Amino acid sequence: MTAGDDGMSEHAPRIKIREATPDDAAGVARVHVISSRATYLGLLPEVTLSEMTYRKRTVNWSKTLEDRSGGEFVFVAERGGEVVGFASGGPERGGDADFDGELYAVYLLPEHQRRGAGRRLVLAVAERLARLGFRSLMLWVLADNPACRFYEALGGARIRATEIEGDGRALTKVAYGWADIEALIERLRASR
Repeated sequence: MTAGDDGMSEHAPRIKIREATPDDAAGVARVHVISSRATYLGLLPEVTLSEMTYRKRTVNWSKTLEDRSGGEFVFVAERGGEVVGFASGGPERGGDADFDGELYAVYLLPEHQRRGAGRRLVLAVAERLARLGFRSLMLWVLADNPACRFYEALGGARIRATEIEGDGRALTKVAYGWADIEALIERLRASR
């Protein structure tokens, strides 16, 4: 049996990347909570993770998916009708002089990580930004997040770092950047 580009057998439903709709809020929230709890266990205080509930995240994602006035857009990775991942992006939010586009979030259920869906989600965000006229891309991530290796594998360069407080703990956030969004798109397309 051969595997498809999402690491699943040819007989299993393939992962489809599509733009999210307001009906996806609960699925996106589920992925957000499960993935966050798996990724940030030991990085963030347990109380922070336990306060992240499906209900709260669903309310938040419902608002985001219904109100597109801020320029944010969301793509989902769907397998067999179930949302298994998502990515969101839009204009850079911090007033950075060097980067105009931002990847706000990429989350996948743990069992769907390292199978190509994350690259496809980043590609969807990068392509949308490029179509909208953005020339560069950046993102912020906790320095100890294992996803840093993923962003480095995509050619992201660490461009900034800042200290933040998370429930009384000092945490380091780092920014990764791609000065040429078209070069990132080419790299992602070549890796499919």
